[in-house]
Amino acid sequence: MKYYRSAARYFGAFVLIVLFTASAYSQGFLKANGRLIVDGKGNKVILRGMGMGGWMLQEGYMFKLSNLGRQYIIRQHIEDVAGAEYTANFYDKWLTNHTRKIDVDSMAAWGFNSIRLPMHYNLYTLPVDKEPVAGKNTWVEKGFAMTDSLVKWCKAAHIYLILDLHAAPGGQGNDLPISDRDPDKPSLWESKANQDKMIALWKKLAQRYANEPAIGGYDIINEPNWGFESADDKRGTSETKNEPLRKLMMDITTAIREVDKNHIVIVEGNGFGNNYRGVFPLWDNNMVVSFHKYGNFNNVKAIQSFLTLSEQYNVPLWLGESGENSDTWFTEAIKLAESNNIGWAWWQLKKMGIANPLEIKVPAGYQKLVDYWSGKGAKPSQGEAIATLNELLENIKLENNIYHKDITDAMFRQVRSATAIPFKRNFIGSNTTINAVDYDMGSQRIAYFDKDTASYQYTPGVKTVGNKGHAYRNEGVDIQADESGYHIFSIEDSEWLQYTVQAGKGTYTVKLLVSSEGGKGKVSLSVNNNPAQAVSLAAATPIAGWYPVELKDIKLNKGINKLRVLADEGGFNLKSIQFIKD
Repeated sequence: MKYYRSAARYFGAFVLIVLFTASAYSQGFLKANGRLIVDGKGNKVILRGMGMGGWMLQEGYMFKLSNLGRQYIIRQHIEDVAGAEYTANFYDKWLTNHTRKIDVDSMAAWGFNSIRLPMHYNLYTLPVDKEPVAGKNTWVEKGFAMTDSLVKWCKAAHIYLILDLHAAPGGQGNDLPISDRDPDKPSLWESKANQDKMIALWKKLAQRYANEPAIGGYDIINEPNWGFESADDKRGTSETKNEPLRKLMMDITTAIREVDKNHIVIVEGNGFGNNYRGVFPLWDNNMVVSFHKYGNFNNVKAIQSFLTLSEQYNVPLWLGESGENSDTWFTEAIKLAESNNIGWAWWQLKKMGIANPLEIKVPAGYQKLVDYWSGKGAKPSQGEAIATLNELLENIKLENNIYHKDITDAMFRQVRSATAIPFKRNFIGSNTTINAVDYDMGSQRIAYFDKDTASYQYTPGVKTVGNKGHAYRNEGVDIQADESGYHIFSIEDSEWLQYTVQAGKGTYTVKLLVSSEGGKGKVSLSVNNNPAQAVSLAAATPIAGWYPVELKDIKLNKGINKLRVLADEGGFNLKSIQFIKD
């Protein structure tokens, strides 16, 4: 547990936040009170949550398998290389290893006060075409037992749990992976049997948890995306009436209220939770309206339609899903939400890739599997495949994940503080080298300046991507992997990085390890806001690969110093900074 302890030590700075979160947790049920969510004592609650994507429901992109997409297809491909018996055991171990008490405890330590659980219906009940008796519901204990365990862990950590039906019977839309939908079978909207099963499942869940205050609410349908008026409206964004969606949500609410008068019912509009035309007026006095936000600007205009609904109908809002972007975007989006009394749940805690607090390491032989499954390589032997998949089962455990502390820092500390703190403790001795990628943690223009800090993939005409290298850290700074670690690349004019270092008083020669075609670029170094010393890379002797450029007579004070490396002219890469005491 060394990893976990080190994470907890780092977040000692968040003790006040954690204590606030714990004290805000009440044994009373969350309620909708006008435009606010409140606890049992009437105190306003801002939900700060994380979605547990990839646990009960795998989406291909989370594991570099976008070409496969849906979980049932991923499962078929695992069975092809490893056999049916192994595949069944693999999925049992996946559900055991992916999310455990240590994950919940870690989230509480980082500042989260809620979890959104994306549920796959098939862990709770059989598909309609596999029911022994048509129209009956066979209940599967696996999902209920997993949820019971999660409730127990959340209660111990003072975290609210929000149940989210992410994969509904038959699938709730044309985006197939998010609901593990088989398009060759009737969808949720094409089958009354699927709808009846969904209603029965929610009643079963509500009956089980009716008196459990650790359950924050029921998010009854995730991201419906369906054209009821026109089949050509694949995403449901042009729908004007949404009559089948409204009716199903009303029927589910009625079933819940037959057994549970306590919990919030959370609704999502068509068009991935954002099209509420025809859904209002609401039909229950304890409801919350969810919306999802990805890849657009973080200004009031971007959420004005939801604010208008909230004002018009006096109902709370919840940003039920967001993320998959840069740290800068995270901070801005959370500030926007919280300044409007809107809680949030980020997507997602862990996957392969850096845009989440925990990164799942890619197993050594994984690319061979990916190549075979995408038709680009030979089939691995069963032994090879099983060895790779067993490694993946270990890699999904928290203690084997890569923890991206810059992300949780951006989601909590940076929302409330416009200051920079060290990413690593840098003690400067007589000859010390620090990695360029270990610049300070903080917001744009506080710890660094980069001209491209986020992805606006759903904003027409905006082509930015944030970190172009998608490596090591999740800010806008472009970081690329190399043979010996990482370096900063794609450096543009006027971009800069700040480093907080601790040193003894003295004069140093500073060597910047750079690479540049033809000596292109000019860099300067300032210490504690004193005038900067600059050096042109053209003045150095350009060689192939990495080479040092020197800045002499750099004076450091005893104790804490703040250094800024500024690209007066870009076009070079930066690997490290070496301090040699004169």
